[in-house]
Amino acid sequence: MEPDSLPTEVILTNPRQSLGSVQLNWTPQPGNYLDLEGKTYAVLERRHRYQLKSGRYRLQKIALYVQCAKRPEEKSFIHGRWVVGDASCQYNALSEIIRCAVNPEGPCESCRYYERTPEKTP
Repeated sequence: MEPDSLPTEVILTNPRQSLGSVQLNWTPQPGNYLDLEGKTYAVLERRHRYQLKSGRYRLQKIALYVQCAKRPEEKSFIHGRWVVGDASCQYNALSEIIRCAVNPEGPCESCRYYERTPEKTP
């Protein structure tokens, strides 16, 4: 069985409940967004579940822990990955999930706390 054809269980973190099992043709990483049944979820964690068969462990399925989210309108590509918001601001968390502490909802463009930090520019 190909790794990309494994069943993937999607689990909502709060309130904790299973959203079902899906077949994905890609491997979501934490920080990616997943559209499922008309809703968008941010992937927080990915776990692999193994089964012992014939004395060997084999990957049986993948579990994705997600939370409801909307796709960020602002993203920056820095150090080989996408982060939420304007990465040139000193308050940016440089995270795929969290923008910053002072203006987590954004947008960065009109934020009164924006301060450019040359070290963080892409």
